[in-house]
Amino acid sequence: MVKWVTTTDHKTIGSLYLVTSFVFFLFGGVLALVMRAELARPGLQIVSTEQFNQAFTMHGTVMLLMFATPLFAGFTNWIMPLQIGAPDVAFPRLNMLAYWLYLLGSLIAVSSFLTPNGAADFGWFAYSPLTDAVHSPGIGGDLWIMGLALSGFGTIMGSVNFVTTIVCMRAPGLTMFRMPIFVWNVLLTSVLVLLAFPVLAGALLALEADRKFGAHVFDAANGGALLWQHLFWFFGHPEVYIIALPFFGIVTEIIPVFSRKPIFGYMGLVGATISIAGLSVTVWAHHMFVTGGVLLPFFSFMSFLIAVPTGVKFFNWIGTMWKGSISFETPMLWSAGFLVTFLFGGLTGVLLASPPLDFHVSDSYFVVAHFHYVVFGTVVFAMFAGFHFWWPKWTGKMLDERLGKMTFWMLFVGFHTTFLVQHWLGAEGMPRRYADYLAADGFTGLNMVSTIGSFLLGLSMLPFLYNIWKTAKYGRKVEVDDPWGYGRSLEWATSCPPPRHNFVTLPVIRSESPAFDLNHPEVSLADRQENLGLPA
Repeated sequence: MVKWVTTTDHKTIGSLYLVTSFVFFLFGGVLALVMRAELARPGLQIVSTEQFNQAFTMHGTVMLLMFATPLFAGFTNWIMPLQIGAPDVAFPRLNMLAYWLYLLGSLIAVSSFLTPNGAADFGWFAYSPLTDAVHSPGIGGDLWIMGLALSGFGTIMGSVNFVTTIVCMRAPGLTMFRMPIFVWNVLLTSVLVLLAFPVLAGALLALEADRKFGAHVFDAANGGALLWQHLFWFFGHPEVYIIALPFFGIVTEIIPVFSRKPIFGYMGLVGATISIAGLSVTVWAHHMFVTGGVLLPFFSFMSFLIAVPTGVKFFNWIGTMWKGSISFETPMLWSAGFLVTFLFGGLTGVLLASPPLDFHVSDSYFVVAHFHYVVFGTVVFAMFAGFHFWWPKWTGKMLDERLGKMTFWMLFVGFHTTFLVQHWLGAEGMPRRYADYLAADGFTGLNMVSTIGSFLLGLSMLPFLYNIWKTAKYGRKVEVDDPWGYGRSLEWATSCPPPRHNFVTLPVIRSESPAFDLNHPEVSLADRQENLGLPA
């Protein structure tokens, strides 16, 4: 136990991030089930409107800032140093501090449920003036603000560490344009964190000054409500890509392995990732179309434009699979589910980028459905893909394929049953964030379908948790460095699990696929000769 608390090993810290974020994922899921159970039928059956608002606020907060963002840090801590051939991260103690700040801040925010007035109930977006001391007088709001600020400082520290590690600690021969796509995505995600999270931290501290010291920063009388929206969404939209880009990277690592082909268009993928990161800080006000206070043509155009590099990524993923020898082991199955689900979310996002359409469905369940298709479809599907892909590298044991596929199909069917019908609810006019609706509204049938799907989605966690227990107790041990047989990056050139400093020896790095070059020298030589125009 002392080893886990005091560790500076990036692999152990990565495990702490992964376990902690997954626990918060389960907690956020319980809050979601409470809301879906309440909305199954008209009338208040389970919770009061105040309790519903608290559950709604903390569900969004937990899923975005206590699950998805630190999950990125967990995968990065475990995989990135291995993929660049580094013995550890650049700042091991800072890495440890970042984790403990995240955990402490998250526990402070969640502990607000134990206060007399309950948790924060002003929405995870904390719009002013709902957040002022008059409308939200309880201490729950203060705990939410300070917990998020503290956790955000930890995220900033972790990103400084990741950028420094990637820039300064790559193995000899691993140039920037030989780095795995996952590492590129981590680098750009970390830069986005350094741009966006200080804005959120400053806005949160100003909000607390309003609540406790009468600072009047976000007073409605001097435009404070819109000022908060600008600051929050300047953080909020890059945050969508902060939690998307690393999981794009995970899928990009998996698809070539199970297609038995190198990634199609490596440079195009790098360029698309850079473009997405750059454009993500120019589109924040598409969340504010209905305020009447933003330049609609500019933000609409930029929102359409960011779909282009995202489409390039899809083109590359499909190009990698095209004419490949595809096998649908569990990691590839989750990656295929990611592609289908994220594509739905991307298409509805293009619709919402158009102000005339957005005016009609803004603040409706159409936006809820879009957001979950994008975020859940990216983060959760890619998370399970990454778990199944790298589990043998982390633990030296293979997860059970049958249970993995059972988890996938339960979650896939449950997710689409829950959220597909919410597009229709939104188109029919059901507002989001409401605790109740009337039978006369005609929303009951679709809400019941959505609630049934949500409980199937929740039940899908049971076979996964059983899979972890079964694998730990009876799982097949991995005897080779690369149990999948076609791994391309450096983590597949060391043992399962890796030693304390990751590598006993490093292979010679001549391309972006050093482990594949090491394990399949005949194929790699033929490829290089073909690329150079030499006879095989």
